[in-house]
Amino acid sequence: MLEKIFNLKANNTSIKKEFLAGITTFITMSYIIFVNPQMMAQSGMDYGASFVGTCIAASLACFFMGIYANWPVGLAPGMGLNAFFTYTVVGGMGYSWEIALGAVFWSGILFVIMSITPLRKWMLEGIPLNLRIAMGSGVGLFIGLIGLKNGGIISGNESTLLSLGDLNQFSVLLSILGFLIISILSIRKISGSIIIGIFTITSIAVVTGLEEFTGIVSFPPDPLPVFMKLDVIGAFDVAMISVIISFLFVNFFDTTGTLLGMANRARLVKNSGEIQNLDKAIKADSTSSVFGSFFGCAPVTSYVESSAGIEIGGRTGLTAVFTGSAFLVSIFLSPLSEMVPPYATAGVLIYVAILMLSDVERLNWSDSSEIIPSLIIIIMIPLTFSIANGIALGFITYTIIKLASNKHKEISSSAWFLTLIFLAKFIFL
Repeated sequence: MLEKIFNLKANNTSIKKEFLAGITTFITMSYIIFVNPQMMAQSGMDYGASFVGTCIAASLACFFMGIYANWPVGLAPGMGLNAFFTYTVVGGMGYSWEIALGAVFWSGILFVIMSITPLRKWMLEGIPLNLRIAMGSGVGLFIGLIGLKNGGIISGNESTLLSLGDLNQFSVLLSILGFLIISILSIRKISGSIIIGIFTITSIAVVTGLEEFTGIVSFPPDPLPVFMKLDVIGAFDVAMISVIISFLFVNFFDTTGTLLGMANRARLVKNSGEIQNLDKAIKADSTSSVFGSFFGCAPVTSYVESSAGIEIGGRTGLTAVFTGSAFLVSIFLSPLSEMVPPYATAGVLIYVAILMLSDVERLNWSDSSEIIPSLIIIIMIPLTFSIANGIALGFITYTIIKLASNKHKEISSSAWFLTLIFLAKFIFL
């Protein structure tokens, strides 16, 4: 049956290889089951329900990707988008988490429409590469700023806006140590470096009395406090357009870039250049964002960490199915999850931020009309504490500079479309 579904022999793999690849992918991704509930709980969600929702949404998405698209890619709620959800949409704009989930739902619906129509090609070819790169890098800085804040490494200051945190606090030193452990293990190419860092800091906190040991395994918490609580009607509001667009495009470009990268690594590119089942993979990813909102999650997306499983032999969707199975089993680890303090995950956010910033080298630094709007996005996302505002300011700057530089022919129809929407946002809302 497995051979018939996943074509193991044709892909030169076996059940054992796929199992090892799936577990490896899970280990590299599993930090999300500790980080995501912490972030979502700050929006007012029940922590235990969010933990279970994260595990189930990731599990179902992995199953769907594996069985429908036959790709060895794991999925889970996206880093950066969960921060935008909590700190900007709920914390900054004042919407309830139910309405914010409604926005996630609508962005997912739009993503599905794009994945089954020519809109996907229109958007991919119309949005300048530099601005797409800048979105990911700006989100990276946004995540890093939150990590530094959660770890106490930086703190607010009335005179200088920000300043160095209190390094005399043991918890702050632990957050720095966590980042160093993750970085060093990653450099030494040790699989599961992020989860090792989280567990090491949590263990030190328990031993020194900063945190109380509450167990490891228990019956899963009740998911009903967040299950199907999204407010779809409340999110169908003019003021939420920029939020929905931000969820959509960050997810869309992140997903597309990740899947294209994984296709090469997993040898899914045919001799003709066509990528095997790419349409199905994008449909699986976009659909996952929709049903992820039912479980109280920010947009679910494909994870670049899947490359770890691919590198050790994962070639088919069976890898993703094993990854999803591990996520499903994780719902019994809620006591362990609740023990993990914010300063144990701060190093994760900082490390992930640095990885996301690595794409900056791909920017076209020789063309000022391209680099200036890109840097506006990268800088303004963290400084405005809003992915939506950062992207909006970048697109408006891009259009104005191209027009003033007599390069109006370089402005695509999709770039014009988004610029007008963002201008309307600032003028009328």
